[in-house]
Amino acid sequence: MRHRRPALAVAALGLCALLASASQAIATEPANEQAGLSAAAATPLTASNFRYTLSETSSSLVGALDAALPNVTMGAVADDANRTPSCDSAPSVANRTAYYCWNAGDQDTPDWYPQGITTSSDALGEGLYDGKRINLVSWYDHAEDGIDKGVRISVSNLSASASAPPYRHILLVEPSGTTSAPSYKPVTVHAGGIMWYGNLLYVADTSGGFRVFDLDHLWQVSTGSSSAVGRQSDGSYHAFDYKYVLPQTAKFTDSTAGGYAQLQHSSVALDRTSSPDSVIVSEYRSAADVGAGAQVRTIRVPIDYTNRYLKPASDGIIKATEAYRTDLESVQGSTAINGEFFFSQSDGSDHSNPDSDGDLHTFAAPSGSIVRHGNALTVGAEDLSYDPTRDYLWSLGEYPGYRWVYAADASSF
Repeated sequence: MRHRRPALAVAALGLCALLASASQAIATEPANEQAGLSAAAATPLTASNFRYTLSETSSSLVGALDAALPNVTMGAVADDANRTPSCDSAPSVANRTAYYCWNAGDQDTPDWYPQGITTSSDALGEGLYDGKRINLVSWYDHAEDGIDKGVRISVSNLSASASAPPYRHILLVEPSGTTSAPSYKPVTVHAGGIMWYGNLLYVADTSGGFRVFDLDHLWQVSTGSSSAVGRQSDGSYHAFDYKYVLPQTAKFTDSTAGGYAQLQHSSVALDRTSSPDSVIVSEYRSAADVGAGAQVRTIRVPIDYTNRYLKPASDGIIKATEAYRTDLESVQGSTAINGEFFFSQSDGSDHSNPDSDGDLHTFAAPSGSIVRHGNALTVGAEDLSYDPTRDYLWSLGEYPGYRWVYAADASSF
């Protein structure tokens, strides 16, 4: 199910968030908006009640598309960048260490909204993939033209330029058709969070768990049509004029036990500081949702470095190993570093009001208080991703005209 947040709706939710934050703040908050402020502690939950089931795309169908289309590497796509970013200004971010933007068309378009972020430091511990430092960002289509193109991924080559990395968009697709006439279709999810691990890209599916895409099957397709997708009558393959497509090869469908409500998959991030490596998932709930009694939860799920899949427990069931109820409204992204959780919180869309800037919350598990770092992020702050090779905490903004991609010094929070 789509989880759209149009500008007017976001503004209304942001006002609710501001009012709720004001009612919970301690007396010293107005004097120091950037300071860490203690709030309520998170409540531990029964982690094993959050579960996943793996299903895989037909290997013969993927193989048929492999045979029909040229396979390329992520490094080749990064080298084939066709867009150059330009920043008009720098973002106001606490402890900022890096930032870049998009080109003018992507910076301002109402057609696509950026959401998730992950880096080559998630993919491989050395921080490089195909010898390059690369950032990936997900965008969902607003379908303003009546055609839902699904999700595109920006491949930014930071090895070419750290401050203005050239980039190219690729389209996520789901294989369809038959082995004799293989095709694919758009992946119409919100993609609120993404995580890159080895050759696999995990994409959050709000009401379904995760879609998984394999970089070992990255295909070049024909261009020249902004409306055609999949296999055409002449045998050619198109993708709304995108040159490259990345196919879904697996899915992790979530479920719950013990009477727990289904988890909303609003964001996902990799934690390489845990043992084993693990995945952090959090859910977005509006101020109105929380006021009506909805819980806001975050979980940790182990992941297997040998096959890049979520790791089953000894009984063969994939289960979370850590879970908390935080009841933080408007959480857009989360990650964890050495046992401490980080949450990005959107705070409205009034760009002229500094109090609409995003907040960062930290929580030292399992019993620490949730600490608010007010206005530490940009307006419309979204997903989080941690790069341990440089201690960079990455995030990004979603609103047209305010779409910086930026990193902060994680150890400063």
